[in-house]
Amino acid sequence: MENFPIVDMEKLNGEQRNFIMDKIKDACENWGFFEVVNHTISHELLDTVERMTKEHYKKCMEQKFKDMVESKGLEAAQSEINDIDWESTFYLRHRPTSNISEIPDLEDEYRKVMKEFAAEIEKLSEQLLDLLCENLGLEKGYLKKAFHGANGPTFGTKVSNYPPCPKPNLIKGLRAHTDAGGIILLFQDDKVSGLQLLKDGEWVDVPPMKHSIVVNLGDQLEVITNGKYKSVMHRVIAQTDGNRMSIASFYNPGSDAVIYPAPEILNKQEEKCPTYPKFVFEDYMKLYTRVKFEEKEPRFEAMKAMESTVNIGPIATA
Repeated sequence: MENFPIVDMEKLNGEQRNFIMDKIKDACENWGFFEVVNHTISHELLDTVERMTKEHYKKCMEQKFKDMVESKGLEAAQSEINDIDWESTFYLRHRPTSNISEIPDLEDEYRKVMKEFAAEIEKLSEQLLDLLCENLGLEKGYLKKAFHGANGPTFGTKVSNYPPCPKPNLIKGLRAHTDAGGIILLFQDDKVSGLQLLKDGEWVDVPPMKHSIVVNLGDQLEVITNGKYKSVMHRVIAQTDGNRMSIASFYNPGSDAVIYPAPEILNKQEEKCPTYPKFVFEDYMKLYTRVKFEEKEPRFEAMKAMESTVNIGPIATA
């Protein structure tokens, strides 16, 4: 299998810029994933986020997870379990409104650090979206505007721990799926692996690297690019050793944003190229929550069947 794409963002400022932009383009067209290093988020902040996240799990979540495992008899499983993931999670919502002050058990210092982390991840998300615009021949800011809706994007973070699992052959850390939204930035454990993506019919490991951020594309970018970029199936394999930390931030369209293929991209494609549907993001999410772990194509077809009810106005500007 070819090497997983690693993008050194510092090189965007020098003579290797064209090479790096081509690497991002190839990753978006052929992988749906890439990993960025030398990005704008300080190593000190990432180290603090990791330390506090692991401390919070140990103190506030580990026993609850063990109780859940015991109550469901998961350690005694004899056949494959397809309706539960071996993960302990909580969610932080940042935009359009934050819920960070409402999450129980978070220490004030951890709340403060996660707010700072979210602000940095949001900036990096928007920087990456503009790099995608450049590669796609779209005006700078197009994707941010496409996601904006009336009140800006939906932006949140899923904080997960994947504890040691006695039967990883029977229970997935997280079952295979594509992400529903826009662009996803993941800060993952650099010691315990487990994340895999599906490429050319094979499961490929996403390598854990210290201080890197893994980037993957959601279903909405597949729609806006009319299939030029693809969201891809990925999963987490539970491990018998080690507790894997995963902090995934989702920069998604606003709930009322109307998503549809960019006209500039359609104009460049061959006429016989099928056109993806137009829909309101909230409608897509209502469907997605019911069928997350199924193939994505029927979701697009279901949206196509509904699209006559969607009004397309000009894209709202920030």
